[in-house]
Amino acid sequence: VQLQASGGGLVQAGGSLRLSCAASRSVFGFNAVAWYRQRPGREREQVSIIRGTSRTTYAESVRGRFTIARDIGTNMIYLHMNRLKPEDTAVYYCNVEDRSVEYWGQGTLVTVSS
Repeated sequence: VQLQASGGGLVQAGGSLRLSCAASRSVFGFNAVAWYRQRPGREREQVSIIRGTSRTTYAESVRGRFTIARDIGTNMIYLHMNRLKPEDTAVYYCNVEDRSVEYWGQGTLVTVSS
């Protein structure tokens, strides 16, 4: 499985971005699809995940501001990010789990200015 993430950039605090992740095959068949991020000086952390058909969870720090979505028809995974904060600055990675094997996209940088 190949994943290609895009959509990062520079945005002011309070703004919005949509990250996209193109998968090389249908996202419907994966056990899970997720977004992770790695903030400067910190370990990679899970931002949001969809397990199975609809079980969705969010990190406490983004709940209510971020929304994960997948489009079966286009093999895309999205992360809609609203009310961005400077502490959301990070490299964001898409991730899928397929039969107990995890695959990662290359990462896309999001920088939120204050």
